[in-house]
Amino acid sequence: MDYPEAPDKYPTYARRLGLFSGTMAVIGGIIGSGIFLNPAYVAQRVRTPFLTLGVWVLGGAIALAGAFCFGELGNRSPRAGGGYVYLRDAYGGLPAFLYGWMILLVIGTGAIAAVAVTFARYLGSLLALPEGAIQPIAVAAIILLSTVNYVGVKPGAVTQNVFTLLKLVALAGLIGAGLFVGLREGAIAAAVAPAPPPHAVLAVGAALVPVLFAYGGWQQSNFIAEEMIDAERNLPRALVIGVTVVVAVYLLANVTYLRTLGAPGLAASTAPAADAMRNVLGAAGATVIAAGIAVSSFGFLNLVILVSPRVYRTMAADGAFFPALARLHPRYRTPGAAIVFQGAWAILLTLTGTYGQLLDYVVFGDWIFFGLVVSTLFVYRRRDRPFVRGPGTGGAAGFRAWGYPVTPALFVLAAVYVVASSVASNPRNAGIGVVLLLLGIPVYLYWKARTARKG
Repeated sequence: MDYPEAPDKYPTYARRLGLFSGTMAVIGGIIGSGIFLNPAYVAQRVRTPFLTLGVWVLGGAIALAGAFCFGELGNRSPRAGGGYVYLRDAYGGLPAFLYGWMILLVIGTGAIAAVAVTFARYLGSLLALPEGAIQPIAVAAIILLSTVNYVGVKPGAVTQNVFTLLKLVALAGLIGAGLFVGLREGAIAAAVAPAPPPHAVLAVGAALVPVLFAYGGWQQSNFIAEEMIDAERNLPRALVIGVTVVVAVYLLANVTYLRTLGAPGLAASTAPAADAMRNVLGAAGATVIAAGIAVSSFGFLNLVILVSPRVYRTMAADGAFFPALARLHPRYRTPGAAIVFQGAWAILLTLTGTYGQLLDYVVFGDWIFFGLVVSTLFVYRRRDRPFVRGPGTGGAAGFRAWGYPVTPALFVLAAVYVVASSVASNPRNAGIGVVLLLLGIPVYLYWKARTARKG
């Protein structure tokens, strides 16, 4: 084989993402619509300003612990697929496949469908479009962003950078208006909160669930590690910087909500961001924040479409899924077939409207795998494997998770708590979710047997 032809015959991922793009991916993967809605659920459960902020601080600390752990994992194994790769290396093919299976079946594709519809609804309200336009707009958004990410990781990353910056601008506008502009006459004034609930510890625990879901998403940047320049250094930095920025933004946003609505008003609100801006700027403020939520949703949608196909491609390369999905596009060097496959399934979920119920069934599964992936750090450390390095790096020690082993242990415990709380709150949905998860076992066995027969 003529060596110069090798990249055409065997295309590899292109390393085109720097620290800035990696950081934007982390921020964009976390900030969706949660910070605009979830603070109300938190205030309902803890009822006081002090505990409301305290829960968000605690959630931020857990998110940072996760970022440190994923940073070390990414430093050790900077391969496309992130958590799938770590689970495969630590626990074997089946747990890794079940992780990818849930992302493909519901968690990733269901999120694409749900967020696309959220974007379409906010855009429709801004443009006064009829209800019948929502679904076509959602499908069009999935097709558009799938196309952008098909033609190269760089266009997808540029799109991500732009919309992440726009969502940060929207949140900065919310925070600035809420903290530095006086309340309009007749607005709901910040009120003295009632006495703390009788079981504060239980209330904080219950409030931590929506907080941790709002903080989730930083792990998705590890899916594109193989496309980052100097990933061993830049991926951990992007994780820590990105999560730190989000924690600061989330805390300031909650201070804004408490100043403009008060704890009782926040607890009673169905749209905290819109109500806060309405109290400050009137109807125009609510319109501005609706545009901000649309932008934020679109950016999050792009991030999921960008990163998730790297997992399916790695599954296929391991002989555990459709072989066609293992191929990278010879020109664009993206997992083109996996992107198309994901888009088609997400559009089907969108058109049938089944994504909401499916997400309810498996949302707890996200944190099962969060905890499992972080637990692989104990396996890596115990094996004391050499870090994966490129040519000429000499295998020097790299990024290490701060506070090990306490940091990963606390994160795993937090994941166990979230899963237990989700199961306790709706055991029926959790049971159905377990069935959907277990359906992946015969699928895995089929593909492995098929691969073995082909040698």
